[in-house]
Amino acid sequence: MPYTKRFDGRKFDETRKIEAKVGVIEKADGSAYFAFGDTKAIAAVYGPRTLFPQHLQNPVKGRIRCNYDMMSFSVSERKRPGPGRRGQEISHVTEKALEPAVKLDNFPNCVIEVYILILQANAGTRTAGINAASLALAHAGLPMIDLVSSVSVGKIGGKLCVDLIKEEEDFKEKNGEKSATDIPVAFLPRLGKVSLLQLDGKISSKELSEALEMAQESCNKIYEVQKRTLKEAFKEWK
Repeated sequence: MPYTKRFDGRKFDETRKIEAKVGVIEKADGSAYFAFGDTKAIAAVYGPRTLFPQHLQNPVKGRIRCNYDMMSFSVSERKRPGPGRRGQEISHVTEKALEPAVKLDNFPNCVIEVYILILQANAGTRTAGINAASLALAHAGLPMIDLVSSVSVGKIGGKLCVDLIKEEEDFKEKNGEKSATDIPVAFLPRLGKVSLLQLDGKISSKELSEALEMAQESCNKIYEVQKRTLKEAFKEWK
């Protein structure tokens, strides 16, 4: 069944409404809130501080350690409290997405702790979490070569769409088969480099190339929101 009109009326290359703030957690070294529509994430950064246990230390550079989790009430069906296997996987890929943006060689033997909590979920939680975490790292004043901007692109009923919602992730063909392909992507926009690319589903190489172009265009827009949010926050501190 072709997908000719999105469930929420957006254009196929349009993200949901974006909201971003920094300084949302007073006790953290850096913190941020980021939302794609109904998907809302907060992130808190602590450190750098000495990494323990000592055998994990790297005398050449520091490391980022992420902890991603969802509130039990963030989804319609109550989630069991505490991190699960999916949370551990997202924590790991988020670390890899953020690492290229931070000058970790400035912090040998140290760790930067990043905590990401999803307050409300309607798909795109890992990308919202990465955007929040990138803002929180910058808010903490850590030396960075770029921000990280992230969005998902999907193929639904043969149509490429930016920033999927739950109904689109669950879209099924007439025969009842689930057909959505989900592609979370993260960019370092100023450098034009990809720091995260995952693929769940089937897609041709041509479609993947088109999806990456759509993702990069959306990430450039997210990047502008991130920069504006930080500029406004630091202007208030002066």
